[in-house]
Amino acid sequence: MAKNIQSLERAAAMLRLLAGGERRLGLSDIASSLDLAKGTAHGILRTLQAEGFVEQDAASGRYQLGAELLRLGNSYLDVHELRARALVWTDDLARSSGESVHLGVLHQHGVLIVHHVFRPDDSRQVLEVGAMQPLHSTALGKVLSAFDPVAHTEVMEVDRKAFTPRTVTDVQEFESLLDHTRARGWAADLEETWEGVAAVAAPIHDRRRMPVGAIAITGAVERVCNDGELRPDLVAAVRDCARAVSRDLGAGRF
Repeated sequence: MAKNIQSLERAAAMLRLLAGGERRLGLSDIASSLDLAKGTAHGILRTLQAEGFVEQDAASGRYQLGAELLRLGNSYLDVHELRARALVWTDDLARSSGESVHLGVLHQHGVLIVHHVFRPDDSRQVLEVGAMQPLHSTALGKVLSAFDPVAHTEVMEVDRKAFTPRTVTDVQEFESLLDHTRARGWAADLEETWEGVAAVAAPIHDRRRMPVGAIAITGAVERVCNDGELRPDLVAAVRDCARAVSRDLGAGRF
């Protein structure tokens, strides 16, 4: 059996690290996270940077994913039927809600963002296509865990880390939360992953009526919530959008 090439494994681990959590990381953070010597980590980063897979911020010296990686990723995403079917609907949802819209799918015990529509204003925003989100705390992750049996199995196997004091980590409490999600047809994230950020998500089904992804509206708590609860109009909007994409995928009427 052929052996794996260690340098490629380390480069892949480095790219996954930069794709999750903090968008920019310093050399020391990367080296310690991957248990590498600084010199080794720096050498890999320089190679990735030369190929355009990693970029270094001139001011801070921190590293982030590069544009070339996004270009390669988009060559796959452009033929992804789910993303193609959702493009118009998600654009409309962002425009009508005034907030960011994310399209996510189950991938490697998490949620892979395959499409991101910016909030329609002039604020500085970071494209999150290719980023990974946790299953247990995000609206996208919870709705997938509730409706997709594979996602449900995976979320029970991962370390349900408490990102904020609101994150649900207890098994029984989390199962009850998923039951509630199935009953109402949507999931919420009220500062459970990021302080000050709330989201609502609904599932997308294919022609076999199997869950294949989810759509979420994400924004600042003060904009998407009223008196601590998600705005009903945003809940209705994201559910309507998910149903529309599901119909385009042949799921029929839900």
